[in-house]
Amino acid sequence: MPRVERGECINAGVLVYCRAKSFVAALTHLDEARLTALDPRADVAGVRAALRAVEGVCAGGDAAGQAAGDDAGRRFRWLIAPRSTVVQPGPVHTGLTEDPAAEAGRLLDLLVR
Repeated sequence: MPRVERGECINAGVLVYCRAKSFVAALTHLDEARLTALDPRADVAGVRAALRAVEGVCAGGDAAGQAAGDDAGRRFRWLIAPRSTVVQPGPVHTGLTEDPAAEAGRLLDLLVR
């Protein structure tokens, strides 16, 4: 949300969670031109860093920081919690898939790119 006070937002990624497969992943794509069209003073590097942090929490390991020891479901719930920052989660939607990793890519192409 480049201009939170005006309610402007752009999609910059997708987050997919599958409890049955203990899978959580985030894929991101930042359209810098669109971001700076909404707010020419937007901190593009800061937004990119926040998006990388979301990807890192999903990946687990050292990149997840304090969340590294948490299971996929707990990391997902932490990531979808409302925040008052520029990078905010959108609404959660449910669905079914046999391949959550492929679904994440499909959703990124459909909703973000």
